[in-house]
Amino acid sequence: MPRTHLPRLAVLLTATVMLQGCLAKAALDVATLPVKVASKGVDLATTSQSEADEKRGREIRRREEELAKLDRQYREQTADCQRGDRRACDKASETYARIQVLLPSVPVEPDR
Repeated sequence: MPRTHLPRLAVLLTATVMLQGCLAKAALDVATLPVKVASKGVDLATTSQSEADEKRGREIRRREEELAKLDRQYREQTADCQRGDRRACDKASETYARIQVLLPSVPVEPDR
């Protein structure tokens, strides 16, 4: 073999060795792809317990805030009703009914 072909042969052998590693990695990636896709789908489709707890906590806080707002409105409307405002009496009655609907969905804090 002439000396001029030796550098080409060395480059070809090096490229072949490096290409084998790339091909093996590509084959591994292709083989594990369905598992990765399936597990990602499961992660997206399920909610962890901590995420569910956080969501529940946010919903409870939202209901508590709504209940506090209705309570303030009810107190103001009741005061206006006692001063003789007939419309405030009707509004107070409606607000009280909304409070009664919302109240069972707000947990009670335990006594310490």
